[in-house]
Amino acid sequence: MSFEVAAGAYERFMGRFSVPLAARFADLAGVVAGLRVLDVGAGTGALTNELVGRVGAAAVAAVDPSEAFVAAARARFPDVDVRLGSAEHLPYPSEAFDCALAQLVVHFMRDPVAGLREMARVTRAGGVVAACVWDHAAGGGPVSLFWRAALDLDPAARDESGLAGAREGHLAELFAAAGLAGVRSAGLTVGVTYAGFDAWWEPYTLGVGPAGDYVQGLDTAHRDALRAHCASLLPAHGPIDITATAWAAVATTGPSETTGRPQTTGPTS
Repeated sequence: MSFEVAAGAYERFMGRFSVPLAARFADLAGVVAGLRVLDVGAGTGALTNELVGRVGAAAVAAVDPSEAFVAAARARFPDVDVRLGSAEHLPYPSEAFDCALAQLVVHFMRDPVAGLREMARVTRAGGVVAACVWDHAAGGGPVSLFWRAALDLDPAARDESGLAGAREGHLAELFAAAGLAGVRSAGLTVGVTYAGFDAWWEPYTLGVGPAGDYVQGLDTAHRDALRAHCASLLPAHGPIDITATAWAAVATTGPSETTGRPQTTGPTS
């Protein structure tokens, strides 16, 4: 799967969802002025922009493994410390931040537990580690209808339902495996409106992520068949409203008095 694509392609594919999600995610993590925060897997900067608005550019750092995304983020946020690197090997000293956040990233980490453990390492004792992943497993993600159509035509297609953190409660399990205690879980729901079917379909042709890779791997006949089937599952006229939920987990680093099962709240909108 590829994220070495133009920043604009990612924005058209997922940016319209990740921007409103960033505000809800930062609220859940308790990001307020006075904190120093890290955006892990920053991509083109949806969460970075939200963090800058809350704490100021000088208090934000961002890291991503895509050279194209890093270049775009550096151009967009010249006063933010943006670095090339992976979640599993964060290029920062221990306890450098008050809060480390990973929005829509854990499911693409090569080793999610190692990535979360690194996020805890660079966060001070008593600080916050937070992550969120779309609800791909239960069909609540922004690309769920696409994968439903793809599987109708090709039962062997590999969708995103089995990715790390994509089912309810799994992020909390990964947090626990990384040594984080007192995990709080929640569902964060956002809505996006497309002008019509063409506006909905076009981003899937840009080669972004697993869905984009799948479309680019199809020949013309199969791509046309998939497009037609997607169209049959969506309104024929007028705007298309898509609601998407991300599962989120938040934990405080260091010793915790919270024991037992992680607290869970339902999706919020």
